Amino acid sequence: MSAADWYAHKSLGDGLFWIQERFYQSENRANIWLLRGSHQDVVIDTGLGLRSLPDYIDGKGLLGKDPQRKNPLLAVATHAHFDHSGGLHQFQQVGVHSAEVDALVNGDNFETATWLSDREIVEAPSPGWRARHYRVKAVQPTHILQEGDVINLGDRQLTVLHMPGHSRGSICLHDRDNKLLFSGDVVYDGAMIDWLPYSRVSDYISSCERLVGLVDSEQVDQVLPGHYNTFGAKPLHRIASTYISRAATCPAKFSTFAWGTLAGVALRAFNPRSAC
Repeated sequence: MSAADWYAHKSLGDGLFWIQERFYQSENRANIWLLRGSHQDVVIDTGLGLRSLPDYIDGKGLLGKDPQRKNPLLAVATHAHFDHSGGLHQFQQVGVHSAEVDALVNGDNFETATWLSDREIVEAPSPGWRARHYRVKAVQPTHILQEGDVINLGDRQLTVLHMPGHSRGSICLHDRDNKLLFSGDVVYDGAMIDWLPYSRVSDYISSCERLVGLVDSEQVDQVLPGHYNTFGAKPLHRIASTYISRAATCPAKFSTFAWGTLAGVALRAFNPRSAC
């Protein structure tokens, strides 16, 4: 299957594109965001990497008429989990938070939480492809990101906000001038996951408190999340506040512990070479 068949995209205007993997039908299917700038373009998350995302972007002309005038396309992972980082190896420039650099360099499929089944891939990307053989490929990041770093696209800037909890290196990218928040899996309009390896509820609560603060200070109008649809400031406030109020309760703590134990066992079984 060609990259042109595997992916599909929609323009949201102002140099922003929403890309998805058409034949990955799963709750885990991540949104891929392409944002064009006057001097630098950036891809935010890269999906599974089963087909060439750069080829798709080039083939569809999403970088404009003269992409050679800019720096090479930068791919930033909001975190290292497989559904977001699987295509990073396809890019010359790769950015990730410092806390998850080692996971990518070592191809640690336990920390990337690699978990894929044949039923989720409704049309195989190549003859004989099987999910059990899928792994996130090792990649050496060229941009090691920290809290407060600014990714300069020329006519717009993205500020790195370290928001651990879902994973230890989870980040949001904040376009302050346009009040856009690329949130990865820090927040989306669905059940928030705090029970994977390297998830931490106390960190997640702090990150959600920070999200509430961004809304209260009117710094976010639109959220472009790692999964599902975009949403505005009021849903962001509601989702983050609800997590804060529920996460510290006894039933929530027990559920997180139980799911975390099961997830750890399952991921070690699925990725035995990555388990320590």
